[in-house]
Amino acid sequence: MIDGHQAQALDTRLGIPLMYGIDAVHGNTAIPGAVVFPHNIGLGAAHDPGLAGRAAAVTAAETRAAGIHWTFAPCVCVARDSRWGRTYESYGEDPGLAFEYAGPVVQGYQGEDLAANTSVLATAKHYVGDGGTAYGSSTTEDYLLDQGVTTLTEDELRSIHLAPFQAAVDAGVGSVMASFSSTDIGGGPVKAHADEYLITEVLKGELGFDGFVVSDWQAVDQLSDDYNEAVRTAINAGVDMVMVPFEYKAFIAALLAEVESGGVSVERIDDAVSRILAQKFALGLFEHPDADTAGAADIGSDAHREVAREAAAASQTLLRNDGDLLPLTGQESIYVAGSGADSIGRQTGGWTASWQGSLNPPTEGTTILAGIQQVAPDAAVTFSEDASAPVEGADVGIVVVAEDPYAEGVGDAGAGDHDMAVSEADAAAIATVCGAVECVVIVVSGRPVEIEPHLGATGAGSGVDALVAAWLPGSEGAGVADPLFGATPYNGRLPVTWPHQTDDEPLNVGDPGYDPLFAFGFGLQTA
Repeated sequence: MIDGHQAQALDTRLGIPLMYGIDAVHGNTAIPGAVVFPHNIGLGAAHDPGLAGRAAAVTAAETRAAGIHWTFAPCVCVARDSRWGRTYESYGEDPGLAFEYAGPVVQGYQGEDLAANTSVLATAKHYVGDGGTAYGSSTTEDYLLDQGVTTLTEDELRSIHLAPFQAAVDAGVGSVMASFSSTDIGGGPVKAHADEYLITEVLKGELGFDGFVVSDWQAVDQLSDDYNEAVRTAINAGVDMVMVPFEYKAFIAALLAEVESGGVSVERIDDAVSRILAQKFALGLFEHPDADTAGAADIGSDAHREVAREAAAASQTLLRNDGDLLPLTGQESIYVAGSGADSIGRQTGGWTASWQGSLNPPTEGTTILAGIQQVAPDAAVTFSEDASAPVEGADVGIVVVAEDPYAEGVGDAGAGDHDMAVSEADAAAIATVCGAVECVVIVVSGRPVEIEPHLGATGAGSGVDALVAAWLPGSEGAGVADPLFGATPYNGRLPVTWPHQTDDEPLNVGDPGYDPLFAFGFGLQTA
């Protein structure tokens, strides 16, 4: 498909090759056989930027092998309210995490040579402040936080939300994507796509960014009901490339009209075009415009999956372990229940094969249940998703509760079907299993969930003895099972604060009266 588009581009008057981008944010999930890595929140829990960089390098190789030159990643947002539907796209609530991860991940995607068939252009997003939007400030559909307004001082914006972009720029990131959100640093809300101060003066000037700024999906349309005014505002603010999914002819006509009328200067166009062309040259597209599929045989390879499994294992965060129940020996009779135990769709989450993800994506991988059976082949495993099968006779229970997949504002808590509560079915499974035997609850989610009401007392048959935050571990469920049975240690630490209840949000370390269920940075360790 991409080679077909490329052939048309090369057949134009100037023969300038196109650059094709995709949301390969945790693997090239458009290809069913590709490896899917943990989402950023899990990588943040691992506290290992180098490992995240290796994951990015694998993603880059599996993306470039399909003829795709560009990924809209990494997201270096700092999630300050876990009700936000994009929380899992963040490395955590502390800007230090995003700052540490930005450089190694950008370098992982872009490699030492952008023209190599294992490299893709990286995109730092979403510029800037999207993780700080206030609950109820969004005016998009029924979103509550996403695409809302971030209100704070300029010093706060710089220290919390801007700092990770400096790290990405210092690492040589080739593109930056503007945010749907708005910032208010004292003069009223300004849409990020219209913010000439933050894009041109700060990003391109102070930070020294010499790549190009790309708009988000149809985001320019939000700047004005007058489309010509919207285009003029975005381009003059410093947006260099506009993502126009449908009405591209109208965009071209509007921009040409603005240039002809003097609304947009030729110098601004020259600057934007120069920035884009520089990256196309760096990618080697003028010399090798067609896809180099030499690496296709490595897509989904054992070596690539091993990196994803390592990342999943490193992200596992142990929050309770009464009586040192974990790690298990692997010789037990184990009763497994819960909606997340045997669901590739739930453990990979949003941005997997499609925007919102799916309960049944065409993704190849190992479910957590299959991972348990693989890592502990001598265990006698009984699986009953809804815990309707008899529990008697089991030595230990494992209940894997999960959120259904979601992305962006669709997942904002309270915006629709998605919230931070444990589903009724999963809550019933916890009650049944943990009321009968010693049990482990594994939470598969893109953010903390309201788990406290289901923890109960401890001890066999009285409540939850061990609690694990598995985040969204990706395609390699064996990585969840590895520390469960001691093949690797539990070393994960919370990258976000875990509240007692959803209404405690926003809750971040350092807040006055900080009183979480589990504090930022908490995580029990095993040998």
